Amino acid sequence: KLIIMKKFDTLFKIFLASFTIFVFVGCEIDSFAEEDEYAFGDITAPTNVQISAAIVGKDADNPNGDGSGEVNFSGSADNAITYKYVYDGVEKMSPDGNIKMTFSKLGLNTYTVTIVAIGKGGTTSSKAVTVDVLVTYSPPAALVAALTTGKWRVKAEEWRHMGVGPSDAPEPWWWGANPFDKASTGMYDDRYTFHADGKFGFDVGPDGQIFGKADPMEADLGGDRGQTRNGDNEFTNYPFDSFDSTWSISAPGGVETINFSGLGFMGFYVGSHDYVILARSSNRMVLRTVGSGGLGWFWIITNDN
Repeated sequence: KLIIMKKFDTLFKIFLASFTIFVFVGCEIDSFAEEDEYAFGDITAPTNVQISAAIVGKDADNPNGDGSGEVNFSGSADNAITYKYVYDGVEKMSPDGNIKMTFSKLGLNTYTVTIVAIGKGGTTSSKAVTVDVLVTYSPPAALVAALTTGKWRVKAEEWRHMGVGPSDAPEPWWWGANPFDKASTGMYDDRYTFHADGKFGFDVGPDGQIFGKADPMEADLGGDRGQTRNGDNEFTNYPFDSFDSTWSISAPGGVETINFSGLGFMGFYVGSHDYVILARSSNRMVLRTVGSGGLGWFWIITNDN
């Protein structure tokens, strides 16, 4: 009987210890769950959404702008994480709520643009603004004829076909690519087609990849898509499908500029969709765009294939 009692006493102690641990762990899990729920906070949609439009060149004598078609939009909201603008079914992301749009339809036209404020958990709130914008600029026939001839590509065989420098520099003062420097990336087989009706076709080529800065690619194009950043915060072989958008030409301050809607771009994705033409001929153009980081990115493109 003594042996049986000792065994029973031992089993009881083991049971009591196990039960105590179970209760302690259960309490800790409940505690962590409560802490996580508290840390995440309430999911509420953004409020107090604001949007304003500043038409470039607007003054007392030019109430609808200077004819360039450029409009700077600004937006804000309480509890917003990021923003996107929607016009004519096309969406453009804007982390800070600011964006520039260029309208190209000749004459005085009315446009409605919506800002969507995005909050925690993907909640959204929106507000629209309507603007009357005058467009008087008509691009030179020679420029339109050149762009709409053949397919364009980055001129990989030429020195400084890609470069970087100040946002207002006339050339890439800081760095320029040597011929075929970026052959390991998804850029050189991309092709760009400018159609006379204003459509723009971006063909990613046989590799199905593009090249660009990681931050704007993640924000605009759908996350990292399983890619790893290189040492320069770039995605060198980002999988992407061919797509269509629209193009137009404006001339703010007399400077010829190619403007894309949606995700339209050339060369290396930096989050910008407007390209200043620094030099041009019928088969070669030198372009500059300003990326999301404020740097000037330079390109040489050609329609010689």
